[in-house]
Amino acid sequence: MAPKALILRTAGTNCDAETDMAFQLAGAETALVHIQHLISDKVNLADYQILAIPGGFSYGDDIAAGILLAVEMKHKLTDALHRFVEDGKLIIGICNGFQVLVRTGLLPGNGASEMAQRATLAMNTSAKFECRWVDLETQESPCVFTTGVKARVYLPVAHAEGRFTAPAKVLSELEANNQVVFRYAENGYPNNPNGSDSDIAGICDATGKIFGLMPHPERFLTKWNHPRWTRNPTNTQENSSEEGDGLVIFKNAVHYAESNLL
Repeated sequence: MAPKALILRTAGTNCDAETDMAFQLAGAETALVHIQHLISDKVNLADYQILAIPGGFSYGDDIAAGILLAVEMKHKLTDALHRFVEDGKLIIGICNGFQVLVRTGLLPGNGASEMAQRATLAMNTSAKFECRWVDLETQESPCVFTTGVKARVYLPVAHAEGRFTAPAKVLSELEANNQVVFRYAENGYPNNPNGSDSDIAGICDATGKIFGLMPHPERFLTKWNHPRWTRNPTNTQENSSEEGDGLVIFKNAVHYAESNLL
Protein backbone atom coordinates (compact mmCIF):
# COMPACT_ATOMS: atom_id res chain seq x y z
CA MET A 1 0.00 0.00 0.00
CA ALA A 2 1.32 3.44 -0.93
CA PRO A 3 2.09 5.82 1.95
CA LYS A 4 -0.32 8.69 2.38
CA ALA A 5 0.77 12.31 2.11
CA LEU A 6 -1.38 15.16 3.41
CA ILE A 7 -0.83 18.47 1.61
CA LEU A 8 -2.09 21.18 3.91
CA ARG A 9 -3.81 24.22 2.46
CA THR A 10 -5.50 27.35 3.71
CA ALA A 11 -6.34 30.84 2.47
CA GLY A 12 -3.39 32.11 0.42
CA THR A 13 -1.72 28.76 -0.21
CA ASN A 14 -0.83 28.58 -3.91
CA CYS A 15 1.72 25.78 -4.36
CA ASP A 16 -0.48 22.96 -3.09
CA ALA A 17 -1.32 21.49 -6.51
CA GLU A 18 2.35 21.31 -7.51
CA THR A 19 3.28 19.70 -4.20
CA ASP A 20 0.42 17.25 -4.59
CA MET A 21 1.67 16.31 -8.06
CA ALA A 22 5.23 15.90 -6.75
CA PHE A 23 4.12 13.32 -4.18
CA GLN A 24 1.92 11.55 -6.73
CA LEU A 25 4.88 11.23 -9.12
CA ALA A 26 6.91 9.91 -6.19
CA GLY A 27 4.34 7.17 -5.59
CA ALA A 28 2.31 8.47 -2.65
CA GLU A 29 -1.43 8.52 -2.18
CA THR A 30 -2.20 12.19 -1.68
CA ALA A 31 -4.92 14.39 -0.22
CA LEU A 32 -5.27 18.16 -0.36
CA VAL A 33 -6.72 19.06 3.03
CA HIS A 34 -7.86 22.43 4.35
CA ILE A 35 -6.62 23.12 7.87
CA GLN A 36 -10.17 23.54 9.13
CA HIS A 37 -10.84 19.89 8.31
CA LEU A 38 -8.02 18.93 10.67
CA ILE A 39 -9.13 21.32 13.38
CA SER A 40 -12.74 20.06 13.18
CA ASP A 41 -11.59 16.40 13.13
CA LYS A 42 -13.16 15.77 9.73
CA VAL A 43 -9.70 14.54 8.74
CA ASN A 44 -7.35 12.73 11.13
CA LEU A 45 -3.67 13.64 10.72
CA ALA A 46 -2.73 10.28 12.24
CA ASP A 47 -4.03 8.54 9.10
CA TYR A 48 -1.11 9.95 7.11
CA GLN A 49 2.62 9.25 7.05
CA ILE A 50 3.79 12.52 5.47
CA LEU A 51 2.68 16.09 6.14
CA ALA A 52 3.57 18.75 3.56
CA ILE A 53 3.12 22.47 4.13
CA PRO A 54 3.45 24.04 0.68
CA GLY A 55 4.40 27.50 -0.48
CA GLY A 56 2.26 30.53 -1.02
CA PHE A 57 1.15 33.45 1.11
CA SER A 58 -0.91 31.90 3.88
CA TYR A 59 -3.44 34.42 5.21
CA GLY A 60 -1.78 37.03 3.03
CA ASP A 61 1.40 36.80 5.12
CA ASP A 62 -0.22 39.38 7.41
CA ILE A 63 2.04 40.49 10.30
CA ALA A 64 4.87 38.27 9.01
CA ALA A 65 5.20 35.45 6.48
CA GLY A 66 3.59 32.23 7.73
CA ILE A 67 3.00 33.45 11.27
CA LEU A 68 -0.80 33.18 11.33
CA LEU A 69 -0.80 29.63 10.01
CA ALA A 70 1.96 28.79 12.49
CA VAL A 71 -0.08 30.13 15.40
CA GLU A 72 -3.15 28.24 14.18
CA MET A 73 -1.23 24.97 13.94
CA LYS A 74 0.63 25.47 17.19
CA HIS A 75 -2.46 26.16 19.27
CA LYS A 76 -5.24 24.24 17.50
CA LEU A 77 -3.35 21.13 16.36
CA THR A 78 -0.90 20.79 19.25
CA ASP A 79 -1.73 17.22 20.26
CA ALA A 80 -2.04 15.96 16.69
CA LEU A 81 1.32 17.47 15.72
CA HIS A 82 3.04 16.09 18.82
CA ARG A 83 1.74 12.59 18.08
CA PHE A 84 2.75 12.88 14.43
CA VAL A 85 6.30 13.84 15.38
CA GLU A 86 6.55 11.30 18.20
CA ASP A 87 5.48 8.56 15.77
CA GLY A 88 8.51 9.37 13.62
CA LYS A 89 6.51 10.56 10.65
CA LEU A 90 7.78 13.02 8.05
CA ILE A 91 7.12 16.74 7.67
CA ILE A 92 8.29 19.02 4.87
CA GLY A 93 7.74 22.76 4.64
CA ILE A 94 8.53 24.57 1.40
CA CYS A 95 9.01 28.35 1.27
CA ASN A 96 5.95 29.61 3.19
CA GLY A 97 5.83 26.13 4.74
CA PHE A 98 9.41 26.56 5.94
CA GLN A 99 8.44 29.88 7.48
CA VAL A 100 5.56 28.12 9.23
CA LEU A 101 7.75 25.32 10.60
CA VAL A 102 10.28 27.78 11.98
CA ARG A 103 7.58 29.89 13.60
CA THR A 104 5.91 26.87 15.19
CA GLY A 105 9.26 25.84 16.66
CA LEU A 106 9.22 22.49 14.85
CA LEU A 107 12.39 23.73 13.16
CA PRO A 108 15.12 23.74 14.13
CA GLY A 109 13.64 21.98 17.17
CA ASN A 110 15.14 21.69 20.62
CA GLY A 111 14.38 18.13 21.67
CA ALA A 112 11.64 19.30 24.04
CA SER A 113 7.95 18.55 23.79
CA GLU A 114 7.00 22.22 23.77
CA MET A 115 7.32 24.15 20.52
CA ALA A 116 9.34 27.35 20.90
CA GLN A 117 10.59 29.56 18.08
CA ARG A 118 14.39 29.74 17.99
CA ALA A 119 15.04 31.22 14.54
CA THR A 120 13.19 33.21 11.90
CA LEU A 121 12.89 33.93 8.20
CA ALA A 122 13.36 37.68 7.91
CA MET A 123 13.00 40.16 5.06
CA ASN A 124 15.50 39.68 2.24
CA THR A 125 18.49 41.99 2.53
CA SER A 126 17.56 43.32 -0.93
CA ALA A 127 14.28 44.52 0.64
CA LYS A 128 12.33 43.12 -2.30
CA PHE A 129 10.73 39.95 -3.60
CA GLU A 130 13.35 37.67 -5.16
CA CYS A 131 12.36 35.27 -7.93
CA ARG A 132 15.13 33.35 -9.71
CA TRP A 133 16.80 29.96 -10.07
CA VAL A 134 19.71 29.30 -7.74
CA ASP A 135 22.43 26.71 -7.26
CA LEU A 136 22.42 24.85 -3.95
CA GLU A 137 25.10 22.75 -2.31
CA THR A 138 23.86 19.64 -0.53
CA GLN A 139 25.33 19.31 2.96
CA GLU A 140 26.03 16.19 4.98
CA SER A 141 23.01 15.82 7.25
CA PRO A 142 20.61 13.24 8.71
CA CYS A 143 17.81 14.60 6.49
CA VAL A 144 15.62 11.76 5.21
CA PHE A 145 14.48 13.84 2.25
CA THR A 146 17.95 14.38 0.78
CA THR A 147 19.48 10.91 1.05
CA GLY A 148 21.64 10.41 -2.02
CA VAL A 149 20.84 13.82 -3.50
CA LYS A 150 23.63 15.02 -5.77
CA ALA A 151 26.18 17.50 -4.46
CA ARG A 152 24.80 20.47 -6.38
CA VAL A 153 21.17 21.05 -7.30
CA TYR A 154 19.35 23.79 -9.17
CA LEU A 155 15.99 25.05 -7.90
CA PRO A 156 13.90 28.22 -8.12
CA VAL A 157 13.21 30.62 -5.26
CA ALA A 158 10.32 33.08 -4.95
CA HIS A 159 10.09 34.91 -1.65
CA ALA A 160 10.37 38.24 0.15
CA GLU A 161 11.08 36.89 3.64
CA GLY A 162 13.61 34.14 3.10
CA ARG A 163 16.61 35.29 5.12
CA PHE A 164 17.24 32.54 7.65
CA THR A 165 18.70 34.08 10.77
CA ALA A 166 19.16 32.87 14.32
CA PRO A 167 21.21 33.64 17.45
CA ALA A 168 24.83 32.51 17.35
CA LYS A 169 24.11 29.68 19.79
CA VAL A 170 21.40 28.24 17.55
CA LEU A 171 23.59 28.55 14.46
CA SER A 172 26.37 26.73 16.27
CA GLU A 173 23.99 23.93 17.23
CA LEU A 174 22.83 23.58 13.62
CA GLU A 175 26.42 23.25 12.45
CA ALA A 176 27.41 20.84 15.24
CA ASN A 177 24.40 18.60 14.60
CA ASN A 178 24.73 18.74 10.79
CA GLN A 179 21.22 20.18 10.56
CA VAL A 180 22.02 22.45 7.63
CA VAL A 181 20.72 20.55 4.60
CA PHE A 182 21.20 23.04 1.74
CA ARG A 183 23.33 26.15 1.36
CA TYR A 184 23.28 28.63 -1.50
CA ALA A 185 26.29 27.54 -3.54
CA GLU A 186 27.78 31.00 -3.85
CA ASN A 187 27.72 33.62 -1.12
CA GLY A 188 26.76 37.18 -1.84
CA TYR A 189 23.83 38.60 -3.74
CA PRO A 190 22.22 37.49 -6.05
CA ASN A 191 23.54 33.91 -5.65
CA ASN A 192 22.37 34.02 -2.05
CA PRO A 193 19.08 35.76 -2.87
CA ASN A 194 18.13 36.76 0.67
CA GLY A 195 21.31 37.21 2.72
CA SER A 196 20.63 34.27 5.04
CA ASP A 197 23.13 33.48 7.80
CA SER A 198 25.85 31.07 6.64
CA ASP A 199 24.11 30.92 3.22
CA ILE A 200 21.49 28.58 4.70
CA ALA A 201 18.75 27.57 2.26
CA GLY A 202 17.26 24.63 4.18
CA ILE A 203 17.53 22.85 7.52
CA CYS A 204 16.19 19.76 9.26
CA ASP A 205 15.57 18.86 12.88
CA ALA A 206 18.04 16.62 14.71
CA THR A 207 16.21 13.46 13.60
CA GLY A 208 16.22 14.42 9.92
CA LYS A 209 12.48 13.78 9.66
CA ILE A 210 11.33 17.41 9.67
CA PHE A 211 12.70 19.42 6.75
CA GLY A 212 12.22 23.00 5.60
CA LEU A 213 13.70 24.90 2.69
CA MET A 214 13.10 28.17 0.88
CA PRO A 215 13.71 26.94 -2.72
CA HIS A 216 10.87 25.11 -4.48
CA PRO A 217 11.66 21.46 -5.35
CA GLU A 218 8.05 20.94 -6.52
CA ARG A 219 8.73 23.38 -9.38
CA PHE A 220 11.48 21.20 -10.89
CA LEU A 221 10.03 17.72 -11.27
CA THR A 222 10.87 17.03 -14.92
CA LYS A 223 13.48 18.35 -17.32
CA TRP A 224 10.79 20.44 -19.00
CA ASN A 225 10.53 22.59 -15.88
CA HIS A 226 14.13 23.72 -16.37
CA PRO A 227 14.37 27.30 -17.70
CA ARG A 228 16.85 26.18 -20.38
CA TRP A 229 15.43 22.75 -21.24
CA THR A 230 15.53 23.42 -25.00
CA ARG A 231 19.32 23.49 -25.09
CA ASN A 232 21.06 20.61 -26.85
CA PRO A 233 21.99 18.01 -24.21
CA THR A 234 25.19 17.25 -26.13
CA ASN A 235 26.39 20.74 -25.27
CA THR A 236 25.18 20.91 -21.68
CA GLN A 237 24.31 18.55 -18.87
CA GLU A 238 21.45 20.74 -17.72
CA ASN A 239 18.70 18.60 -19.29
CA SER A 240 20.44 15.25 -19.58
CA SER A 241 18.03 13.62 -17.12
CA GLU A 242 14.30 13.18 -17.56
CA GLU A 243 13.82 14.03 -13.89
CA GLY A 244 14.21 17.45 -12.38
CA ASP A 245 16.43 18.00 -9.36
CA GLY A 246 13.45 18.36 -7.02
CA LEU A 247 11.70 15.03 -7.59
CA VAL A 248 14.19 12.94 -5.63
CA ILE A 249 13.30 14.84 -2.45
CA PHE A 250 9.72 13.57 -2.65
CA LYS A 251 10.80 10.08 -3.74
CA ASN A 252 13.06 9.82 -0.70
CA ALA A 253 10.17 10.69 1.60
CA VAL A 254 7.86 8.14 0.01
CA HIS A 255 10.53 5.42 0.06
CA TYR A 256 11.26 6.11 3.74
CA ALA A 257 7.57 5.97 4.59
CA GLU A 258 7.18 2.68 2.72
CA SER A 259 10.19 1.16 4.45
CA ASN A 260 9.79 2.48 7.96
CA LEU A 261 6.39 3.88 8.76
CA LEU A 262 3.72 1.54 7.36
